[in-house]
Amino acid sequence: MTATTDGSTGAALPSRAPAASDATAETTDRSPATPPPAPDGLTGTARQATARATEYLLSLQDPAGWWKGDLDTNVTMDAEDLMLRQFLGISDPKTTEAAARFVRGEQRDDGTWASFYGGPGELSTTIEGYVALRLAGDRPDEPHMARSSAWIRAQGGIAASRVFTRIWLALFGWCKWEDLPDLPPELIALPKWFPLNIYDFGCWARQTIVPLTIVSAHRPVRPAPFALDELHTDPRNPNPPRPLAPLTTWDGVFQRLDKALHAYHKVTPRRLRRSAMRTAARWIIERQENDGCWGGIQPPAVYSVIALHLLGYDLDHPVLREGLASLDRFTVWREDGHGAPVRMIEACQSPVWDTCLATIALADAGLPRDHPQLVKAADWMLDEQIDRPGDWAVRRPTLPSGGWAFEFENDNYPDIDDTAEVVLALRRVEHPDPQRVEDAVRRAVRWNLGMQSRNGAWGAFDADNTSPFPDRLPFCDFGEVIDPPSADVTAHVVEMAADVGATHDPRIRRGIEWLLAEQDPTGAWFGRWGTNYVYGTGSVLPALVAAGIPASHPAIRRAVSWLESVQNDDGGWGEDQRSYKDRDWIGRGASTASQTGWALMALLAAGERDSKAVERGVQWLAATQRPDGSWDEPYFTGTGFPWDFSINYHLYRQVFPLTALGRYLGGGPAPAAVRS
Repeated sequence: MTATTDGSTGAALPSRAPAASDATAETTDRSPATPPPAPDGLTGTARQATARATEYLLSLQDPAGWWKGDLDTNVTMDAEDLMLRQFLGISDPKTTEAAARFVRGEQRDDGTWASFYGGPGELSTTIEGYVALRLAGDRPDEPHMARSSAWIRAQGGIAASRVFTRIWLALFGWCKWEDLPDLPPELIALPKWFPLNIYDFGCWARQTIVPLTIVSAHRPVRPAPFALDELHTDPRNPNPPRPLAPLTTWDGVFQRLDKALHAYHKVTPRRLRRSAMRTAARWIIERQENDGCWGGIQPPAVYSVIALHLLGYDLDHPVLREGLASLDRFTVWREDGHGAPVRMIEACQSPVWDTCLATIALADAGLPRDHPQLVKAADWMLDEQIDRPGDWAVRRPTLPSGGWAFEFENDNYPDIDDTAEVVLALRRVEHPDPQRVEDAVRRAVRWNLGMQSRNGAWGAFDADNTSPFPDRLPFCDFGEVIDPPSADVTAHVVEMAADVGATHDPRIRRGIEWLLAEQDPTGAWFGRWGTNYVYGTGSVLPALVAAGIPASHPAIRRAVSWLESVQNDDGGWGEDQRSYKDRDWIGRGASTASQTGWALMALLAAGERDSKAVERGVQWLAATQRPDGSWDEPYFTGTGFPWDFSINYHLYRQVFPLTALGRYLGGGPAPAAVRS
């Protein structure tokens, strides 16, 4: 299902059969054709598709043992990279033009940029995309630029954009720092028990906000190479005051707090401010990873480089030199249709996540457990286990480490979701050193169970990261800034526990109770880190069944009925990112390989192997598979921040269909190859 993509604010009402739009016109036709001929019906068809997909996925493995698909987000990553280079004075024509080719290629006919494939135009994304092209030399009177600026003005102009966009513009004088929300570096000194201390923020927000407090304190302005009057509704009054909410509301309270912080900025004792910035700088530097990045993600690296540069670190200083070098590792180079270089920036890289999911998919598809490539993958994952404490230890100071991060380098922030899936992957491999695997699994399970939140569930990075205050700050309008427990992460922990025989642990029983209580009235579960209710349900059902909840349980039956009700007419499943803000979109969207895989995994776990829904889903996967064993999937089925930051994990379209096909053929997940 798609909605209008003409930049209108109202999305088209979803229908059961996806309609063509300008967002899908260039997409490979994925409507089912006649399934490939097979000697024994659907089972043979599935077997052939599984064999092709297995061969294709094996071909993608790096010689070191890991898998990593590209990670697409939106053009703000590319625009902010160009603005960073402009701010630091390190722009070069080759990089700028290659990035501009990518940004131009993502622009839609109405002049806008969306935050996910097929979605509506998004104001802040469009402003940043426009600025990137201006930096590349595109003139404001060129048709594609004029359409963009007209749309921006119609949406309220720069004044209506998010805080982060206006921070970038303030660096060049296109916005006034005085008109932006303030966040002082003295925040770093708040004790851990105090409201709004930095550990009340989710790890991704924490790593971003600490350097931005330094930037906010310095309020730097580097001369802009051009004006942006065309992006204001009224250039004479570019930032009209926003109305204050009543003081009786939290929004009103925090708006007035921001006014107080602006007043504090003018009278802050210099010695106190210098001390706070030194503490913040030390905090930043201590968290730089071995490869020079921060947290394995691009945004904290960008802001940390700016902050330290403002504090006097020159670009040849080892910290900044390695930080800038790390940003180059987020770069994906491609060629356009004319052979010209195109440069895309990944917000993050996902080798641990991709490797454990690929290992599970291949094992469940019947690849021998001692296959050399599975053993190599296990060796690589074992080497990536983290054996030192990170920021999570602030709330769990006595808990021994043992988790895995999402990225190549991110020892400070292992995450609970990856750790659960790595355990499931390792236990599927027949490793030549089983004791090494058992020891790693034991440490991982102990760490994961120890990260349970008070409500019985699990978040992604921290325990009990549920403060209601950070979201209220006017500064924090860029998406999720806390890390509360979610159904998908909790389900993966429960599934891991079932695999190691720990379902009777009281902590797991509480997790199961929490999951049952969290079921949506529709019968689905909300998906925090994948889109959305299809992902949540595809995560929870296999976990509950693995933990001993019978397929006849009312919660399981409600979920099965919901999945059957949202199956598309073509036999696949899909869900648009708009379901995060509009319940009419729940379970509705163009069929995708990854989401069809999730739905099938859930139905198979619930004992529905011989159902018509499963048969049609398997047929859709087989019919839409490419000859090389891959699937096409332009749609974004991953989630960074619900609605605000969407992700297309390029390996999702390979691992989840293969997992589903393997479980269809094998009767369920592959049993563990190592003892508990």
